[in-house]
Amino acid sequence: MDNINMDNTKETNGNRKSISEKVRTILLNNLLIFLLILSLILGIGLGTALRTVQPPLKSRDIGYLRFPGDLLMNMLSFLIVPLIISSLISGLSSLDTRASGKIGLRAIIYYLTTTLAAVILGIVLSVTIQPGSRGGDPDDIIQGDGDRVVNTVDTFLDLIRQCFPDNIVEMCFKKTLTEQVLKNDTTGKTVDDVNTTTVSMVTTNNPDGTVTPDNGIMVEPVKVYEPMLVKQDGINVLGMVVFSVFLGVILGKMGPRGKPLIDLFDCICESTMILVKLVIWYSPIGIMCLIAAKVVEIDDLGKTFEQLAFYFLTVMLGLFLHGFLTLPLLYFVIVRKNPFLYLYGVLEAIVTALATASSSATMPVTMRCLEDRNGVDSRVVKFVIPVGATINMDGTALYEAVAVLFIGQMRGFDMDIGRIITISVTATAAAIGAAGVPQAGLVTMVIVLSAVGFPTEDVALILAVDWLLDRFRTAINVLGDAFGAGIVHHLSRDELQKLDNYSKSEASNTVPGSTRSTENNALLNDNTRYKNYSGTDNDGYIEKEEET
Repeated sequence: MDNINMDNTKETNGNRKSISEKVRTILLNNLLIFLLILSLILGIGLGTALRTVQPPLKSRDIGYLRFPGDLLMNMLSFLIVPLIISSLISGLSSLDTRASGKIGLRAIIYYLTTTLAAVILGIVLSVTIQPGSRGGDPDDIIQGDGDRVVNTVDTFLDLIRQCFPDNIVEMCFKKTLTEQVLKNDTTGKTVDDVNTTTVSMVTTNNPDGTVTPDNGIMVEPVKVYEPMLVKQDGINVLGMVVFSVFLGVILGKMGPRGKPLIDLFDCICESTMILVKLVIWYSPIGIMCLIAAKVVEIDDLGKTFEQLAFYFLTVMLGLFLHGFLTLPLLYFVIVRKNPFLYLYGVLEAIVTALATASSSATMPVTMRCLEDRNGVDSRVVKFVIPVGATINMDGTALYEAVAVLFIGQMRGFDMDIGRIITISVTATAAAIGAAGVPQAGLVTMVIVLSAVGFPTEDVALILAVDWLLDRFRTAINVLGDAFGAGIVHHLSRDELQKLDNYSKSEASNTVPGSTRSTENNALLNDNTRYKNYSGTDNDGYIEKEEET
């Protein structure tokens, strides 16, 4: 009996030890996720507490508070350029032309489908809830500087122009844009050319449409905006993607001659991902400071959300439905696996997106999560994620559709079916061209407003809550990229398997014989031997090792 009790006691202790080990393993494996979520909570709490400090914090103090967060953004940003270029070139060069073409086509179809679905969802919610009809007076809403002059055609031409930069080095820190330059002039301008005319004296309108002073009395200068190409600070991500895609495909077709350059970009990509792992452990501190500083900066939380409550809730409902219903359902239908387990694997990237509000800055974290936690093929990740972070903006597309309809409803414009279709098409195209940086959606929204004939300065109506919505729509953008990588990986498994089999056969042809001694004799006679390098997934890469 004593022996039986002792056995039961040992078994109980063993079970407890096993459970505690499992809990410890789970905590260690998800420690970073716990720290990131904790940093969000602490950031909100710290910011709320600092708002009660008297006297209120000055701009300099808020800058000190935000400084660790600025360092995090800088560290993530300087990894963008080497990661985009090296990952795209490395991924595409490892695929043959047919495989890369099929993978690319699947990715583009997925991007267009989900972006259009997000726009349609936003329009349906806006038409159903009518947030603009329930909000306050637009004149009472806190507004910012909404003086924007935009031309839709120029904006779309800028996107095409950025795809083909004139300087491969300059595209890493500057991009070419069309800017409307203000010129003061009083002569030679027709009424149609004049945006704003301020006249202090009597004037005469001539038959040809020009405005001239009466009896020599001078007229105050008028505002005339003319387009001019300028170089602006910022990474030209579109140019990088186009250049890297073409170079990667060409290197893959060059065969052995392109191998040295492919190895170089493989090494850059791998080393950059190691740097990402180092940076990401610092991210909880930076995220806490970024969130706290943003909460302190808000002027009047209560008034802002009271006036824009229905707009805010409509956007949030749309983002939630798209991120946790549409995308998971699409993943389940195609892949036939639990989408929420897959979502759990990229939770670290989603939390990072909430803090940074930049899908480009979150891209290194997204790639790491997909490869390490979700087991997505690195060749697919290296292609789908950099391209997706540039053109796949589901959250931004939904937000723009809701925002434009909200503005139209507040201003009392007639929202007929023609305008709604125009909004859906333009919002989809504008989201594709949105940069993966904080609040880039505001820039592209003026395209949608211009397309439906709304005043572009009305974008200021939503500025008060845009900083917060920007974080949530960025998280949905990142989630859309992640689900896209999983879907494309599933659909491309046959092509990837064929490539793996081809690589193995090439390796066996390169190294004839069935035994190690036969391989050594067949390869070299200079007292060296070769072995397959295990870190390249049997891709035939061979390294030398001195014979012992």
